[in-house]
Amino acid sequence: MTGGPGPLRNALDLLRDPATAEKRRILADRWAGLDPALRLPGQGLGQKATGCGATIGIQPRCDFACTGCYLGHEANHVPALPTAAVLRQLDAMRRWLGPKSNVQITDGEVTLRPAAELVEILRYARSIGVIPMVMTHGDNFRRQPGLLEQLMEEGGLTEVSIHVDVTQRGRDGHKAPKSELELMPLREEFAEMVRQARRRTGRTLRAAMTLTVSRDNLPQIPDVVRWLIHNRDAFSLVSFQPLAQVGRTRKSQQGVTADELWGEVARGTADFGLELKGAGPMHFGHTECTRFVPLLTLERPGGDVRAYQLIRDDPEDVAVMSEFFARGLGGMAFRDDRPLELAARGLGFARTDPAWLLGRVRRWAVGRFRTEAGTSLGQLLLDALRGRVRLGGFTLTSHHFMSPAELRTEVGQARLAACVFRLPYNGEMVPMCQMNADGVRERFYGEITEEAAEERRLLPVVH
Repeated sequence: MTGGPGPLRNALDLLRDPATAEKRRILADRWAGLDPALRLPGQGLGQKATGCGATIGIQPRCDFACTGCYLGHEANHVPALPTAAVLRQLDAMRRWLGPKSNVQITDGEVTLRPAAELVEILRYARSIGVIPMVMTHGDNFRRQPGLLEQLMEEGGLTEVSIHVDVTQRGRDGHKAPKSELELMPLREEFAEMVRQARRRTGRTLRAAMTLTVSRDNLPQIPDVVRWLIHNRDAFSLVSFQPLAQVGRTRKSQQGVTADELWGEVARGTADFGLELKGAGPMHFGHTECTRFVPLLTLERPGGDVRAYQLIRDDPEDVAVMSEFFARGLGGMAFRDDRPLELAARGLGFARTDPAWLLGRVRRWAVGRFRTEAGTSLGQLLLDALRGRVRLGGFTLTSHHFMSPAELRTEVGQARLAACVFRLPYNGEMVPMCQMNADGVRERFYGEITEEAAEERRLLPVVH
């Protein structure tokens, strides 16, 4: 690994190009590789982001026995990859995704790996310019107080996703929950854990919550949405993942359709004055795969929280979004910018097209606030500075994974071709659904097991 440009040179580069030339080049490659039918105004792949990556083999073992698990029964017997092999995976994802890209540190339960090794992996990810997110069930943070803070302080961790839902089996104090409502105290515990970790370290930590959605817990999704929006200071994103018949998922478990899921999500957002009609115009990759809705929230002291859909399925909203992408600004990522970088990127954004920002975008924003929030944009910003209103955000997402049967269909193959979520394997970036539902994971785990057995055979015999 070679050192990057100095802080001043980097700031000057961001001032000239806030998205960076490398990111725009990879975005163009993704856009060119998309089926023309998917090059829609709200298409995030190739316009907003280059995709998402994930590790594999970092820690296949898990100490839970969930009823909806995409790993096979062999996972608990597969040795973890050596750290050097994981670092090579990170290098491959950096080449594929570019700077400021999303990389999930995941497999089985990654916090079962020795903390020193996990810290080394996180530090390396940060050093090559990707943003790692630890995916976990969170129980080891409960069992080992200080582990989350250690990953933040020593590993530079700024993103974590905690999976909580009724399909999980084996959690301390919640061995076999029957309702999402039973898990609300656990969610409260994790929310306070996130807040305390920020206070104790003085560092940034963005937290997400992941839920597997089945026919059983679908009716409780509105309750989860309500809780999350009220606790948006702790968790700023939720990922709903309808169950797919993959791995060791119980055959008795039934998944739900995207429309069923988003109908229940809408019941939750209605309490905040937002009547969602589907997931709106924004998605990543194939339209059957990923949906997301960024929200703006507004709360006055002693008043109710109000939520607004950032980009509605409205001609003017879609037009402004399309104009934003057309200016090559979709690749901008302010996350984890140091102060000098943040200032330079912000100024670079402002100088890209000030007439458009101060004209078209300002008029659009002013109209939205006046119509939906009943106030002017200037007054709202002034109230925020005076502490009379609390502005925030929350993002609703859903990821729809495929079963082996779905994978073999014509639509399934089209979804694979447009996949945004890929893992490195044998010199390729393999779609997650192919990894899970087409036997690729099992082949890779078999290779890891064979290599480990061969290394044991080659060890010298000590008498």
